[in-house]
Amino acid sequence: MKDEMIVNVTASLFEENDRQAAKNRRAFQEMGTVVLNLISSPGSGKTSLLERTIARLKDQVGIGVIEGDPETARDAERIRRQGVPVIQLTTGGGCHLDAPMVDKGLQALTRVAAGKKLDLLFIENVGNLVCPASFDLGETKRVVLLSVPEGSDKPAKYPATFRSADLVLITKTDLVPYFDFKVEEATEFVRILKPDMPVLSLAAEKDEGMDAWIAYLQALLRN
Repeated sequence: MKDEMIVNVTASLFEENDRQAAKNRRAFQEMGTVVLNLISSPGSGKTSLLERTIARLKDQVGIGVIEGDPETARDAERIRRQGVPVIQLTTGGGCHLDAPMVDKGLQALTRVAAGKKLDLLFIENVGNLVCPASFDLGETKRVVLLSVPEGSDKPAKYPATFRSADLVLITKTDLVPYFDFKVEEATEFVRILKPDMPVLSLAAEKDEGMDAWIAYLQALLRN
């Protein structure tokens, strides 16, 4: 019987990612940059939220954005119109960003920023509620978005993702009258997974609930 060697490819993949994530985290700390990793399903409103967040804060703090998508640079083009440095990372069909990709994105973003200090960096992850949860990018905080059209049971269906979050945003709340979505139920599902999880509700397009989100970001920047 021939000797067999079993290689745990998954473990090796995560170990390499975690090593780079630690390097990313040190780099962000040295830069004095607060980094938010935004995770959600496609169409939850991540880019719209970023547009309105940037409009509120760009005259107060230096903001940069790393956009992740399987294909196209459409989201990066939208952010670029806000007048802040942005880099598009195209995964070629991949379902998440990983730490090495973010390292390359950061190097490119630093060149685009041309010496401008980045106080706040948003990483808009690939639209997916499964894969991104497994990959540490070196972020300061992980924010998971749940939009009203998705249904209030998503935290129960994707517990690993919501459990990994530091903040949950319930988005598109102006659509609550038109969908079978209960904010209280969604919040309860989240708190079952993580009792102390902060949950904010907002409708970025209507500028509803944005003050609490901006206050959250400002508090991170002060600390």
